[in-house]
Amino acid sequence: MKNSSEKVIYQKDVIEFVQVSVQYCALLEQGAQSKRSELVDTLLKLMPLMYTKALLLPKVESDGSFLPDEQVTEADYDFVRYGLADLFGNDDEYLEVVSDDLMQTDETGWKRISEQLADIYQPVRNFLATYKEGVEDCMHDALWSIVDSFELYWGECLVDALRRLHRIKFAIKDSIDEDTEG
Repeated sequence: MKNSSEKVIYQKDVIEFVQVSVQYCALLEQGAQSKRSELVDTLLKLMPLMYTKALLLPKVESDGSFLPDEQVTEADYDFVRYGLADLFGNDDEYLEVVSDDLMQTDETGWKRISEQLADIYQPVRNFLATYKEGVEDCMHDALWSIVDSFELYWGECLVDALRRLHRIKFAIKDSIDEDTEG
């Protein structure tokens, strides 16, 4: 690996992304032990920061020679997803309408906030596991992979989840306000 690419894996923006991602993963791993309102509040603060830090990650090239193995098992994913599904209850599943201006179509589909959050968790947790191992060639390829998957998939999941979390937070607030007014 080139000297310059070894340095990129330790750049400030990468380390800050690692720090925010550690908080996100720890939060989801302990999510079922949280109060829903506290989890929602924390995610609404943490996820925009995570998105911003992902945007600042440097683009690196990779031939895929050192792509690390997936560390998150199906059981790990399910633990996070089902723990969140239980916590969100009836608010987990929601109907989303997606408009495609280029195709002049609207698509409607059911989504689950728990699945979106777990879909972000999986690549981010895999990235963190590689960074924890400290093998620089693998760290470099993991950086390439997390940027690529952010652009292609989990960045949009994050934005969609953020919109749903916003609705959940203010639905909770509205119901609390209604309870105190009566």
